[in-house]
This record gives sequence, structure tokens and C-alpha cells, in this order.
Amino acid sequence: MPVSLLWAVDVYGRVYSLSTAGQQWEQCRDAQMEIKRVTAVQQCCWGIACDNSIYLNVHASDLPVRYQEETYENQRWNPVDGFSDRLLPSDRWQWSDITGLQHQPLDSFQLPSSSWEWEGDWYVDENFEGEPTEKEGWTYAIDFPANYTKDKRWNSCVRRRRWLRYRRYKAMDTWAKIPSQQTTLPDPFSDISCGGWEISEEPRGRLSLWAVSLQGKVWFRDGIYHHNPEGSLWEEVPLPGEVVQISCGPGDLVWAVLWEGQLIVREGISRDCPKGTSWAVVESPSPDVGATHVAVGVSVVWAVTKDSKVWFRRGVNSHNPCGSGWISMVGEMIMINVGLNDQVWGISSEDRGVYFRQGVTSSELSGKTWKAISVPRDGDRSHSSKGSADGASCLVTSASPESFVDAPSDPSDPAPDPPKPRIPKVTSDSFISELVSDREPGKPSKEVAPPAVVEEESTAGEGGVRSSSAGGVLSPSQSGAPLEWSNVDLEEAQGQQVPAGAVQDSTDTCSLSSVATYTLAMEDPYGADEHPLWAWVSGGGCNVDSHYQLNWFNCSLNMSCDLSVTPAQTAAWRKQIFEQLSERTKREMDNFRHYEQSVWVKKGTMQWWRDWKPHKWIDVHFALEQFSGPEGNKDGILFIYYNFYEEKKYLHAFINEVTILVPVLNDSKHTFAIYTPERTKQRWPIRLAAATELEMHDWLALLSVSCCDSRGIHGPPSKQAIWSTTCKGDIFVSEPSPALEAMPYPTPSDQMFWRQVGGHLRVVECNSVGIVWGIGYDHIAWAYTGGYGGGFFQGLASSTDNIYTQTDVKSVYIYENQRWNPVTGYTNRGLPTDRYMWSDASGLHECTKTNTKPPSPQWTWVSDWVIDYSVSGGTDREGWQYAADFPASYHGHKTMKDFVRRRRWARKCKLTTTGPWQEIPPIPLSDVTILPCAAQSSMEVVPLWAISNKGDVLCRLGVTALTPAGSSWLHVGTDQPFKSISIGAARQVWAIARDGSAFYRGSNPGYCWYHIPSPSKQKLKQVSVGRTSVYTVDENGNLWYRQGVAPSYPQGSSWEHISNNVRKVSVGPLDQVWIIADKVQGSHSLSCGTVCHRLGVQPMEPKGQSWDYGIGGGWDHITVRGNSMEPPRIRLPSLTDPLPALQSPISVRNTEVNGNPVGC
Repeated sequence: MPVSLLWAVDVYGRVYSLSTAGQQWEQCRDAQMEIKRVTAVQQCCWGIACDNSIYLNVHASDLPVRYQEETYENQRWNPVDGFSDRLLPSDRWQWSDITGLQHQPLDSFQLPSSSWEWEGDWYVDENFEGEPTEKEGWTYAIDFPANYTKDKRWNSCVRRRRWLRYRRYKAMDTWAKIPSQQTTLPDPFSDISCGGWEISEEPRGRLSLWAVSLQGKVWFRDGIYHHNPEGSLWEEVPLPGEVVQISCGPGDLVWAVLWEGQLIVREGISRDCPKGTSWAVVESPSPDVGATHVAVGVSVVWAVTKDSKVWFRRGVNSHNPCGSGWISMVGEMIMINVGLNDQVWGISSEDRGVYFRQGVTSSELSGKTWKAISVPRDGDRSHSSKGSADGASCLVTSASPESFVDAPSDPSDPAPDPPKPRIPKVTSDSFISELVSDREPGKPSKEVAPPAVVEEESTAGEGGVRSSSAGGVLSPSQSGAPLEWSNVDLEEAQGQQVPAGAVQDSTDTCSLSSVATYTLAMEDPYGADEHPLWAWVSGGGCNVDSHYQLNWFNCSLNMSCDLSVTPAQTAAWRKQIFEQLSERTKREMDNFRHYEQSVWVKKGTMQWWRDWKPHKWIDVHFALEQFSGPEGNKDGILFIYYNFYEEKKYLHAFINEVTILVPVLNDSKHTFAIYTPERTKQRWPIRLAAATELEMHDWLALLSVSCCDSRGIHGPPSKQAIWSTTCKGDIFVSEPSPALEAMPYPTPSDQMFWRQVGGHLRVVECNSVGIVWGIGYDHIAWAYTGGYGGGFFQGLASSTDNIYTQTDVKSVYIYENQRWNPVTGYTNRGLPTDRYMWSDASGLHECTKTNTKPPSPQWTWVSDWVIDYSVSGGTDREGWQYAADFPASYHGHKTMKDFVRRRRWARKCKLTTTGPWQEIPPIPLSDVTILPCAAQSSMEVVPLWAISNKGDVLCRLGVTALTPAGSSWLHVGTDQPFKSISIGAARQVWAIARDGSAFYRGSNPGYCWYHIPSPSKQKLKQVSVGRTSVYTVDENGNLWYRQGVAPSYPQGSSWEHISNNVRKVSVGPLDQVWIIADKVQGSHSLSCGTVCHRLGVQPMEPKGQSWDYGIGGGWDHITVRGNSMEPPRIRLPSLTDPLPALQSPISVRNTEVNGNPVGC
């Protein structure tokens, strides 16, 4: 981890820096005056001094900050003088910029501030486009402006040359005042925040500096980048109210606090508009207490209210800068700052110490606990004593350390209660005067006012001082010697003579006393061992990795911690502890050996989407109770405890009834759903939201393992498994039972158990040999490696080998819409009834380039917005599609009746995860199919066909059970591009072309394609072939069955409509039919993307009879082409059979599951 700096300011206005590799605060001794606040980035630090001016401290580096000034000298040829500075009245200036529009003589260039210096004088640039010019550096052209050449020609009437001069920034590692702009000066500043370096990479080192004036106005510093660290000018930003504090993150997050206690969020910040466009108001975390401070990072927001409570904003990310809700955190702070990697620092309101938030990771942004940074400052005197080690070493790192006064000299005397220090909790211009005024004579303290204090009066010249009762001083009878105290002043304490006994007592005691009192004769205003009081901290340039061990948390402040423990004592302690633990274990275990089961409970707090209306998220307590019986079988129960009209109730579900655990796509919450058979029928799962992504993944992994244990499912999926993917890209697998296809009582689809497999895919296909292929959203092919787990599954829930890193890239699309009018032509001014001028495909939702975000926080942008020309219907040269009105059928050329047009913009985002998948380079694919085999197939090389993303048909060579990835591709020629393909059990290949027509061919490469007419007025989009059945889905969601398919006539005769609202179809090796259906109505809700099973499919009735609805919605793909288990044959008892032979359907089902079919 590279070394970086944490910056802080104490209450005396002195600036310190702490290195991530150091153990001491280093004071910046070059500051000309006291600094009130600082804001740091990696390359520099900005500060506000007590005169309300802005200062800049640029860190020194091997690469100097140099800026190139340039101007052009222009001349024209005339017959008398030749080339001279006598230009035509219409020509450009004699000395100008490159465009010729701005007058730039050499003497007009001035240094921006005293922090710059010239490296040399002006000189002529004698290079032109990388090649040396002739003498004096002139380049020639016919006229202004034109194309210049280094060679003079007969028609060269004008010429120019470039003059260069460099200036260097010299104020490195010093505080330099930012010069005021020449126009109207902004108000004096009271707060400042720097960030925005992740908005754009060009120009290099670009920063956004936001400032707040004393009148509540917000200003933006423009033009800050590497070659111009001071920036150019201040620009005022309009506001909805008066601002008191502002915070800017590394990216596009900018939050501010209003005077009334509300918060505002800057929206519209982008590469082209770093200032943003508008403000959005966010209410204070507490309705009764307003906010006083806010701090933002990459994807986090922290706030402090007037009562010093700390709050964390939930759901903040790049596409939701306002977040979703506040979470109260432990601790009381006066201010908080967020640095790199979203690490958090704060200053405690109790002791004014700097605290670091431990446990902050990308998956748990709120962290775990506050820990004090307890390192000394340079200049602190070394001090070590037994009393300090015993008294203060354990107090420094506590969350709320108490303050102590000097202990009595007599150990037998009882120690008085330590008074709490009076510390101002608001950092402002008057914080020093407040410290002074709190210790004025005659102003008693509210916390400590001992009546036994004796006030001694003397003159300052005699070395005495007036002691105040507010200082918490012990009486002479308690301390044994009169101690002398002084009020805090802005100046260093003058050396004064004090009794030796008083100095001895003060140095032998750990003093974390009040900030307004200190013993005399100290070089440091705090005292040698007194806790420093901080006013501000900034970690914007501090790069702390979540796994890096810092050296900031020693056990004491410059104190000895040696307890003098010998190795012999350590060994004796270990032996004693081991004997005690062994005796305790034996005692506790023996008393409970007669119990038949053990119970393990895990609890947590979540949010639950309640079942009754109005539906909303409510806070609940979530508990998982697991128990194991005497035979080792495991089971458990889920409990959700909630309040219903102040009455405590609970909802429960047995682990062995849970059928699936699904992460749900949500832009503001970390949500997952729990399904049971009853909940599947209702289409209303149990939806829960965790506070962090890590917490959600922990619960999902734990619940998944518990469900698998209760069902006895372990290890990788079987070869017969059914695979599916959700619209989110998650992969699920289910182990089919032999009775899944049994007649007349198959296993209901809603009772199937699905478990998640790591990875991210759009399409997955398999067969019964165990070969599984998948295709990502970026068209990259992946082969299954035989492992299990991956992703958020860790430990026993994941295999240790065959897990690889997997990436996926998908495109996000938005549409730019325009309407034609007779005056201006096509413009973005539509009718009041028109769709948004920037929208999604439906036109119902506004989607601009700025506010459109990746699908979820797991995705990150990897490209900029570009025009997409690969749109159905074609486009013109600029990407536009034309139509008569919105919405309509679009085409790629303009006609007389086209009054609207649109074009699609695309932007790519990327996701990185792990799973049992290995990449198959190099050809990107759009579809894949594998030959469905019998359960006991002896086939060595398995046919695998695919379609590239360009529409080419490919056949994979060398695919076997041992080498599922194959060896190479064989191209199969076609007359037009294809989009879907499927191979049947008899090796017949069916495909769908991009124009919606169907084709058939045998698997022999020598065969040719036969065109199959599509259903009337329908365009097909997907096909699936089984043993004898061929099913297709058209673009309108209709499912079609191909009639008349026989070995003698494999093309079939006609299409028969089976169902509508179908998204995908999968036909298995036994002609099983499964689909992904839309608009499935449950008893509680309507779902889209539901797994459905066709019932009644038999050799004599291949079309089946009805649908059995399974898991959903949100599913996008399913394949049953690996399930080749023959269903058990069941003979139903007839009415003439003897009575003992009668069996109920329930007993029949149980017999099927146990594997003993009836009547065989």
C-alpha cells in the first residue's frame, strides 16, 4: 500500500499530518497563520486560515509542476518590405493565440501568483509537427487561417512562428495563498471541500473545489488540474437556501448542509459539467434535530446532527446519490471525514480525539467500530512512569475516554470522581475565544465546582496566578501541595517558577484533563501527557486498504506498557487456563449428554416487505434456528419477528420447505427473496433487505447451506440437473426426482428445490453426460468445470478447485427522441403528449446520459455513451430511425410522412465474480446447443453447435465428458445470419434465422439447410428440439408445436399453437417441455418470468395437457436437456381390483419418491 497522509488541525490552528507508515503526527511548521479547516487529496491539501483566505499546500514530487505559455507571431508578405508585421486590417493580430482571435503580445503574460516563477525567457519553437523547421522557426501558408508548412513556396503570403515560455510552481510543501480573482471578490470562506478527481481523466489531475462563504453561498473553483493547481476563478453556484458546510467525494457525490439542518445533494455532475445542474433536498436524519455536518466518499454519506449523533446514509451509489434512508451509528462526533476507499475518520465530541472507523470494506461500508488514533505529536516530550502505564494505557483506545486529574499523593486517601472536561462542540471562528471565556474568573463550571478550592491571589510578576474553581483543582488538603493553574491563551505559556512538588505531581500522573487548564512550566500548551484536542481532520488523500495493518493504535501516548511478564508466568497461566477450560467443558457436556438434539441460533436485524397493504419496508428481527437429531439429520426454522399495531407477532418457515433463495435486483437495497411451495403459489415470496451487501451474502450462504443440509444435497450438481438463469444473471440448479415426469401424479414444480451456483450468465445449456456451457451478456462462452459454489459462497459451501474469476459485460441502452416542426426541423422539443426526449425503449421513463446508472451497484461503467447502429429496422448514417409518430414501426430512412425520429445510445458496464466456469475463447456466441443423450450413453464425442454474435453457425470439435471445452470450431455455411439453434436426439438440427424463418438440416456437415415456413404472420425467435418434438417461440410470445415430425419426414408438416405469454422453451431428451412464461397469476400477485412444466406429455400425446407453475418470477432461461431419467411406470388400480390393492394418491407419491414404482 503506498504511503499517504492524514491531515488534522488542532484547536490552536496548527496543522499536522500523519503518514500511513508512521507513528507520529508531524507538524507543518511553515504555516504563516493558524488554519481553521483543511481538505486534502493525494497531490495537495487546501486550507482556510483565520483570515478566511484559502491556502494551498502542494506536495513535492520528482515531477515538477510546469505550465507552457505560448503565443504566435504573425507576418504578411508585401512587395516592398517582404515579410513584415504590417498586416491587413482584416488580418489577425501581430501577436495572437493559435486561432488569431485573442491579442497576446509577449509582455501581456504575467505570473498568476507569487507561487510561480519563470524558468527562462521567451524562445522560438523550431519544431513543426515533430520535424525541425528552417531557421527562425517560421511556417508558411497562403493566407490566415490555412494549412501551414515548414517550407516556403512561391504562393506563401503569410507566415507565423510559435514562441514558448515555461513557468514553474515553486511553492511546494508550503502554504501558499490563493490569489483573489480580478472580478468581484467572493465572501470570506468558512468551509471548503476538494474532490472530483474520478469524474474525468482529462486533463490530468483535474479536481473540483467547493467552498462555502460566511453568507451561506457556495462557490466552485474552476480550472484546477495538474499544470494549474491553483485553479482559475471562482464561480457562484445557485442554492435553495443558506449553506453552512459542504462535502465533495472523489466522484460525482456532493452534499451540503443548510442552515435549517436539512441536507442538499448536487445532481447532474458529469465529465462535461463538473459543477452539476441542480440540487435535491434530503431531510435531516432526525426530524427534531438538524444536521450540522456531512461527509461523502465514493458511495457513502455520513452525517452528524446537532446532538453529536452519527448517521450513515443507506443506498448511496452512483445512480442514486440521494440514498434511501438513514442508519444511526454508535458514537458522538463533532465532525466526520471520508477518505479514499470510503474509509472514515472523525473527531469525538467527548475528548476531541481523532478516531478511525475500523472494518470499512467495499461490502460493508458502514464499518464495525471506532478506534482512537493514539500516536504522539512531534515535540511531545518522552515520558514513562508506572503510574501512567497503569492509569492511562487502557483509556486511550476506549470509545469514550474519561478525563482524569492529578491523583492524591497519599495512596490511602480516596480519589475524587474525575470531572468531565468542558469542550466546545462546534468548530467555528470563535472556538479559541470560547476556550478562553470558559475559564474567566467568576464563571463557574456546571460540571465541577468543589467548594473546598482555595483561591489565591497574587500578581503576575511574582509568578503566581489566580486559580479558578472551574478548573477542577483539588484542595491543598487533598493534593498535599498547592498546584498552580492558568487560563488557556493564544500565546505560548510563559515559563514560570512553580513549586517542585507541584511539577513532580503533575508529571507522575496521567492527565487527560480539561482543555482549558494546564500546569505551568510546560513547553507544549497541552502538557506532556495530555490528550491533544483536534478541531478538524481530512483523509481525502489518505489511502488506507481495508486489510492493511496500521501502526496508529498503540496502547498509550508516549508511555511505557511493559508489564514485566516472564515466560515462566506465561506458561503457568496457559496451563491453568487449559485445565479450567477442560474442567468446564467436561462439567457442561456431561450434564447434557442425554439430550437428543442440539440447537444453534443466529439472529439479526433486517427489513421485510410486509404482506399486507400498504406494502412497505418495515424493520424486523430475523432468526435462524438449526437443530440436529440423534441420527445427525439437520433441520431448522426461520423466524421473522415484527410489530403489528404495537402487538408483537412472528412469521416462520421451515428450512426443509424453502425451495429457493434469490437475490433480487434493487438499486437502493440489498434484497433477497425466500420461496416456499405456498409462497410460490401466491407469487408472493418473503422479501428481506439486509443493511449491507456483505450481510446479505452471509445470510444467503448460511441459509443455502442449511437448506442443502436439510435435504442431504452436497457437492456439485448431478449430470441430470436442471439449470436456469434469472434476468439478473444468477445461475440456479435443481436436482430432479424420478417422479418429476411421472404420470398421473408428477412431483409439483413448486416443490422443486433450487440452489445457486457462482457465476453470471445469460444462457446456459447442458446434457446428461455432464457437459454444461453458458453464454454471458458479453457473448463470451463459458464451460462448466465440475465445481460448485463460487461467488459469495465460501468455506464448505464452495469447492476449493475448479473455481475461476468470471467477468461479464452488458450494454445499457437509452433513446434520444426528436419531433419535426416546420420552422426548425427535427428538435428535442416535443408535444406535451410525447414521450421524454431522452427515455427508455418504452418512452415511459426518462433516461438521460447523466441520470442513467448501471443495473446494480455490482456493475461499473467501462465505456462512454456511443451511438448504437445495430438496431432492428436499420438506421441512417447518424443512427436515426424514423416513424410517423410515437410509438410506431421505425425504419432507417426518412419519408414524407415521418414526423418523429429516434436513435439509440449504448454504454457498457462490467461485473466481476467467481464461479466454476472456464472461458472459451475467442469467438463470441449468441446461442449454443448440446446433443441430448440417454442416461447411459456411451457416446465419446458429443455434438455441440453454436451461433456467433454475427449470425454464423459453428460446430465445436473435440467435446467430450473429460474435455467439455472442446478443441476448435468448424464453420457451417449459411445463406443468412441465424439467431437460435437446437440439436435433437436424432442429431437433427433446427435453427431460426434473423428474419424469423426456420431451417432444418441433419448433423452431417455434408447436409444442406431446408427452409421451413414460419407460422402465418409470425416471426420466430427461438427453437428447442427433443427426441421427437420440435417447439418454437415467436416474437409475440406464442409457443408453437411442429406437427408431423417423423423419422421418414423430419421436417414436419405444420405448426400448431400451444400457448401464449411464453418467453423461452426447453425440450428435454424425453420430450419434456418446460418454458419461461410471462404474466402468471398467483393467489396474491402477478409474476413475469415463471418456470412452468408441461403436464401430460406422453408418446401418444406429445403436446401435453396443461401447465404446472413453478418458481418465478424474474427467470429468463431454463434447460432440462440433461434430465434423461425415465419416469417410473405406475399402474392405477381399477374398480375391479381387490380392496387391499387400493392406494391413495399420497401413498402412491411416497412410493414413487422412494423408488419403488407400483405395478412393475
